[in-house]
Amino acid sequence: MTTPDDGASFFDAEMGRFLSQFEADIQPLEELQERVKAVRGRGEAADGLVRAEVQASGALCGLRIDPRAMRLGADALAEAVLAAASDAAADLTTQMAGMMTDGLTPFADGMRRFNED
Repeated sequence: MTTPDDGASFFDAEMGRFLSQFEADIQPLEELQERVKAVRGRGEAADGLVRAEVQASGALCGLRIDPRAMRLGADALAEAVLAAASDAAADLTTQMAGMMTDGLTPFADGMRRFNED
């Protein structure tokens, strides 16, 4: 004789296995997200007298101007700051592209295999 909960225990066990596998599958994505939050792009200009750092959002989060850079004059110093910030943004873009490629390739490969089946 079967009871009304015979199917429920099987369903609960299957859901538990499914959720465990899902959590294991998304763990690398969560780790990637943390690495992306922590990445910083760095750039410099005026022979290293001006250094800039940007965070993952693209916001400028660090700027170092060597006192000798003051000799450049206001316009040249402003250009050097912009150039260092631009280099930092380019560095950030390069780093993030690499992180995304490395972090998402296993998932793309899995999706290709899934679609082929």
